[in-house]
Amino acid sequence: MEELLASLRAAGDPTRLRLLRLCAQGEWTVSELTQSLVLSQPLVSRHLKQLCDAGLIERRPEGSWVFHRLQRDGVSGRLARQLIESIPHDDPLVVRDNDRLAAVRRARAALAGEYFRANAARWDEIRALHVNDAEVEQALLKLLPPQDVDELLDIGTGTGRILELFGSHGVRGVGVDLSREMLALARANLDRAGLGECYVRQGDMYHLPWGTPEFDAVTIHQVLHYADDPAAAIAEAARVLKPGGRMVIADFAPHAVDSLRTEHAHRRLGFADGEMREWVGQAGLEPGEPVSLPGEALTIRLWPAQRRAPHLSLLRSA
Repeated sequence: MEELLASLRAAGDPTRLRLLRLCAQGEWTVSELTQSLVLSQPLVSRHLKQLCDAGLIERRPEGSWVFHRLQRDGVSGRLARQLIESIPHDDPLVVRDNDRLAAVRRARAALAGEYFRANAARWDEIRALHVNDAEVEQALLKLLPPQDVDELLDIGTGTGRILELFGSHGVRGVGVDLSREMLALARANLDRAGLGECYVRQGDMYHLPWGTPEFDAVTIHQVLHYADDPAAAIAEAARVLKPGGRMVIADFAPHAVDSLRTEHAHRRLGFADGEMREWVGQAGLEPGEPVSLPGEALTIRLWPAQRRAPHLSLLRSA
């Protein structure tokens, strides 16, 4: 009861209600919210703190920036969504807020597009060596049917494409990446696709920012060939996977395209099935049957795995 009353008190202000609306449409910095509301930054920060203290908004630091988004779970999250749904869409203040938020989105997209244009040749060169991305995505959807996935974690999310893929099927997802430039690009892509249930955050794949198993599906798409310690990355991903949850690793089979190491910073020239089975087994996962997608010079392999249910381990040790 007290949590509900605290949430109602925090939401019972015109400015804070407007902030809730904006934070339901993505994740935003104080500066971006200030631009959207045309209010002073100290005033916006003060209102955000009250909403965060009441559990209506999540506050997430990322380097020197802090992003805010609507609380997704619990009593406060449900209340926030009900309040937002009750706000008339044609209210003049709402319309103006939406117009200014659209301008913020365009500015984000412009910055992200500039970064992608500067680096697009790097991805295009590699794509030319393997099968079409659409084939890989269809294989991912087959191994991880969206109707069976509630919460997805995409490690090394890059442009956020895997979140877009699953988010378009109604899956709630979060992507983790170390690069702020790539996160900016992913946010712009998710904004453009209108996927409010998917978001990204800065994080290290060796030290994921969750203390307990949170996800029923994890994807590691074209990331491990950059890793110093692939086995440790897989073990950390398995740690946040719920019992019975599934993981799919998509990467290159062993190859001899050495330019990927010298010109594109790949640390590993692909992975053998045997070592992948060993790593997922050490992480407490049950390996599945790999899927192979041959290309011009590179073959993409998808290695599915599933977290063993506790009772299976007990049966084996009996």
